[in-house]
Amino acid sequence: MNRRVAGTAAAALAVAALTSFAPLSGQAPAGRPSYTPPRTSRGQPNLQGIWQAMNSAAWNIEDHGGATGVPAGKSVVEGGPLPYLPAALAKRNQNFANRKTDDPESKCWLPGVPRITYMPFPFQILQFDRYVVINYEYLNTTRYIYTDGTPSPDADVIDFFMGSSNGKWEGNTLVVDVTNNNDRTWFDRAGNHHSDAMRLVERYTPMGPDHIQYDVTVTDPKTFSRPWKMSMPLYRRVDHVPELLEYECYAYAEEDAETAAPGGSAK
Repeated sequence: MNRRVAGTAAAALAVAALTSFAPLSGQAPAGRPSYTPPRTSRGQPNLQGIWQAMNSAAWNIEDHGGATGVPAGKSVVEGGPLPYLPAALAKRNQNFANRKTDDPESKCWLPGVPRITYMPFPFQILQFDRYVVINYEYLNTTRYIYTDGTPSPDADVIDFFMGSSNGKWEGNTLVVDVTNNNDRTWFDRAGNHHSDAMRLVERYTPMGPDHIQYDVTVTDPKTFSRPWKMSMPLYRRVDHVPELLEYECYAYAEEDAETAAPGGSAK
């Protein structure tokens, strides 16, 4: 084999290797065939099971470096940095500076939606005629998502830590409108925050038997200059006997832990 042929073969192998590992970038392979999920006895796409996010968004939803006890991670926010209004950005920076005492998680408050979805704890989806139930391991939290057009019982509440959730099916996707959110939850441990004007649209789309694509669009005109979106896969827990365990929170138990700073550095 001459040098030109050997070089061409090596280049082809390199391209093949890069192609075979393309999914590691987090992007779905081009041309992925659509997935038709099994149906429940009620005819709904079956999302039931125990699921968990496998990323570091709980520490910071944007790009961040590692710190003591904190894994480095890539942003789950689409389209660049969070579009904070100037005063809201200053508030985010203040939150980060005071995170050890001001983070709602350190006070053992309910973390709110969407934060509870990508905290490092599993959750279970159950489906019924009128609603979908999500049981979270964190603080034994239960969330009802009404899918029959019935207003959520929380609809008349002025605000709520977990908001009020109403859902519908669009093809194989469960679409959830989350309103009545209070302003006492954060998106992560880095101090990214919102106001009580926040409205969420979640989308749960099965991509395979053990994967759900989770997308959430955030609209909050008091805090952000435009709507923005987070996206991530959720993975089915396939332990021998998967089950939710118990997690009880103790206020300020992690007050000495470090947190990755906004903007990709660590302090």
